[in-house]
Amino acid sequence: MANQKQYVNSLCGFLIILGLIFASFTPIANATENNFIKVDKDTNLKMYEWTHRPVVIFANSDKDPNFISQMEFLSEDIKALQERDIIVLIDTDPNFSSSLRKKLRPHGFAFILIGKDAQVKLRKPSPWNIREIARVIDKMPIRQQEIARKKQEKNN
Repeated sequence: MANQKQYVNSLCGFLIILGLIFASFTPIANATENNFIKVDKDTNLKMYEWTHRPVVIFANSDKDPNFISQMEFLSEDIKALQERDIIVLIDTDPNFSSSLRKKLRPHGFAFILIGKDAQVKLRKPSPWNIREIARVIDKMPIRQQEIARKKQEKNN
């Protein structure tokens, strides 16, 4: 009986994550409503400069195990993404040849963190969890200024 319940709970969790992944593939007009955006031909890092920290996820397919793992990691703590102004840009079609793919030149799966200054801050060939991403971002000078500003606003 306990094994059956564990199986049902695991299946429900998997279906929720799968739903989040599929929901992330719909084009979104307003990036603040949803942190996951599928890359199109007009997607450009300049549109996020000084407002967001893009995390660009490349894969050769949406069935890539690294891509699926990365999407699960990112979906675990949406609040942490929003707190750090992270927007996730997804490109899983190498045949589409988006401007981001041409500029960043990934080979297979790639996790690329872009700073608010539109510069590449981190490039990894494997998935990263939210804690690792947050740790890297929280050490950045602009993020340190944001944290200090929030503390100061809280004290006033």
